[in-house]
Amino acid sequence: MNKTIIEKFYQSFQRLDAKSMAACYHKDVIFSDPVFKNLTYDEVTTMWEMLIKRSKGNLEIDYHTVIGDDKMAQCIWEADYEFSKTGNPVHNIIHATMEFKDGLIIRHTDEFDFWRWSKMALGLTGVLMGWSPYLKSRIRKVARLSLDKYLKGN
Repeated sequence: MNKTIIEKFYQSFQRLDAKSMAACYHKDVIFSDPVFKNLTYDEVTTMWEMLIKRSKGNLEIDYHTVIGDDKMAQCIWEADYEFSKTGNPVHNIIHATMEFKDGLIIRHTDEFDFWRWSKMALGLTGVLMGWSPYLKSRIRKVARLSLDKYLKGN
């Protein structure tokens, strides 16, 4: 199993070290989660860097329940942080699935309960609208614009 690469990835994340996280990805990686879809290597590595920098050191990561084999692995990881747009505290629980090629992550899919996340991150707006396709679409657009702007600035 590729437990070593998963541990390197999440231990790097715990240290808020985006460069070491990037070293765990294959150059042909595709990343998706409920907010970001089909990110390439440059996009996903920049996304992690952006999220880490915006956390201002206010990000705690834990991971556990690592299972898998040489081709695929899954784990649960948890993130505690302050959502930058609202200042609200968030405790997100994420199920990660990773596929490997040449000892590196070639596909990374994170899944989490978007409505649960939106209630914490957005407060009343998330409570009232977090279930709606409109809010999910709006969050995706804003996140994508933010990533594109960050990519251009770096």
